[in-house]
Amino acid sequence: MTKPLIIAIDGYSSTGKSTMAKELAKRLGLSYVDTGAMYRAVALYALRNNLFNLEKGMDILLNSLDNIKLDFVFNPQTKKSEISLNGEIVENEIRGMEVSGKVSEIAKIPQIRKKLVSEQQQMGSSKGLVMDGRDIGTVVFPNADLKIFMTAREDVRVDRRFKELQASGKSISREDIAENIAKRDFQDSDREDSPLKMAEDAKILDNSDKGQEEQLQMALQWVKEIS
Repeated sequence: MTKPLIIAIDGYSSTGKSTMAKELAKRLGLSYVDTGAMYRAVALYALRNNLFNLEKGMDILLNSLDNIKLDFVFNPQTKKSEISLNGEIVENEIRGMEVSGKVSEIAKIPQIRKKLVSEQQQMGSSKGLVMDGRDIGTVVFPNADLKIFMTAREDVRVDRRFKELQASGKSISREDIAENIAKRDFQDSDREDSPLKMAEDAKILDNSDKGQEEQLQMALQWVKEIS
């Protein structure tokens, strides 16, 4: 039996990790897993249950982990695989700034990371996939066949996020976006458990001045080199 191909894509927020991972998976005929969506869905659960505002809210959240069911399901309306939280597709709900402002708090909790990392590893145990996140090449799949670390200048990332939110009908200033990105970068890189960092054997992809097709061709060339 041929070993399933595992591609890990890590990097900072708003560097186009998900866009790259989705298209790469499509071109290679692999499954795609957005690990960031999983942490966002847990953050959404906590927000909906007002857990961030309760004195022991995080303790309640940890005691509720077995009741949080995450899955990726095909949405016939969008024709895409989207995250579901306890049977409800929440792809749009997890992309707002309220969730963005809380997701790093969720991602730094060791018990939550342990649960989600275990689920992510199970996803890659029997099939080839492309997975993006913050610690895929360092923690989830340290033996991935290809590791890509994506980065871009901060002004480029702010502009991308601004256009993304505008397109979805959300109104927010560039200043607030810049603040949110800087905060997430710090929290993700500074957390004790599985911090955001580049794997030693990762390929660096700085896409500050590269279009999506140029980036994709670089990644496809790297795949050829390991084949």
